[in-house]
Amino acid sequence: MSKTAFPKALARLDARHHLHPFTNHEEMHAAGTHVMVRGKGVYLWDAHGRKFLDGLAGLWCVNAGYSSRPIIQAVNDQLRRLPYYCSFFNTTTEPAIRLAEKIASLAPRGLGHVMFTNSGSEANETALKLIRGYLKLRGQSKRTKIVSRSFSYHGVTLATTSMTGLPSCTVPFDLPLPGFVQVPGPHAYGAGRESDPEAYGRWCLEETERIIRRENPATIAAIFAEPIQGAGGVIVPPKGYLSGLRKIARRHGILFVADEVITGFGRLGSWFASDLWKLQPDFLVLAKGLTSGYLPLGATVVRDEIAEVLVHGGYLAHGFTYSGHPTTCAAGLANLEVIERDKLVEHVRDDVGPYFQKKLQGFARHPLVGDARGYGLIGALELLPADGDKSKLKGALGAKAAALARQEGVIVRGIRDMIAMSPPLPQYWRRQIDELFAGVERMLAKLKT
Repeated sequence: MSKTAFPKALARLDARHHLHPFTNHEEMHAAGTHVMVRGKGVYLWDAHGRKFLDGLAGLWCVNAGYSSRPIIQAVNDQLRRLPYYCSFFNTTTEPAIRLAEKIASLAPRGLGHVMFTNSGSEANETALKLIRGYLKLRGQSKRTKIVSRSFSYHGVTLATTSMTGLPSCTVPFDLPLPGFVQVPGPHAYGAGRESDPEAYGRWCLEETERIIRRENPATIAAIFAEPIQGAGGVIVPPKGYLSGLRKIARRHGILFVADEVITGFGRLGSWFASDLWKLQPDFLVLAKGLTSGYLPLGATVVRDEIAEVLVHGGYLAHGFTYSGHPTTCAAGLANLEVIERDKLVEHVRDDVGPYFQKKLQGFARHPLVGDARGYGLIGALELLPADGDKSKLKGALGAKAAALARQEGVIVRGIRDMIAMSPPLPQYWRRQIDELFAGVERMLAKLKT
């Protein structure tokens, strides 16, 4: 089969048999599925042999970069030794034990118990169930409502989609379910308040307090919050907002869950955003960067006082066949060792993070950019039509821009009328950041015509 026939044949098979997540299948198959076949460092190659700089780290997750030998070796060794055993039946495996201990050592103080899942969706779902179980054991079964924010993303199960504040996720499935309460997220640009994001953040907190009182605080179990709202558009919290949200939860006896599926493991120049903003969450939800996406793994980290109630509360009837899977946990351990060995957290904090943000802000005055925002190695550019009239935007400019960027050899994510970037942490020297933004600049030149 010729080189050109090979990707075409794969695309035909894909169209015939494969249902993709978050995809307009008619549009994708009309153009032909883009098949990736190889990755190394921060680069990918497709079935046509074309090279791309991955400015999204897969899906916000390949923190350690592609083809890391220590991670691959750890997975290979574990597959040879014990490819799988469960954590049911009073049993587990060494990698699960050691990874739980490692996460507890890195997590904010007091978060010392870990339940493993297969994804961020399952980790949030697990947090929901453990919260209900904990409150029932404490005699607070009337606390069932869950608060989350507009522009939030927490997963794809029925319950975690119900927490997600994106109509594109909820409307097609007639969600949310009852008992899920939405408060405004601090997206100042989206509200036309970008001139004073701190004032808008204060208004969001006041509105959150008002909604909680309307619902009756005694009926609310928890607030779920991404420190930076990723899939909702890289919404960076204004000064004082997250601490204010945490204070509201404490004031009303509401548990606080930090969803750090995207922000964990070095992307912000800290192991966790909860440390940066001193959130002291009751639950910490992790996935993605936990294994750098090499294998599926999520984790729900529980505050010790809550875990003690669950541990002594009898039979804990929750978990998955693959909870604590030894091979995925081996990948997680090796990944965290790579992040520590290569000082990637410090690398982002002291070097490439500030440089990335400087380059990002260099686009703030571009005629096709309405807003540039980010933190560490995550950023977004809000796009404008050629005449600069925001009122003409219809939520389709981001996808168009991402497609044009891919033609220029860089991968970004289109979200509504913006592009998001979240590159891998290693080997992402200044030269490669320059390469990423040069591709973005070429994309903007094409977008203007």
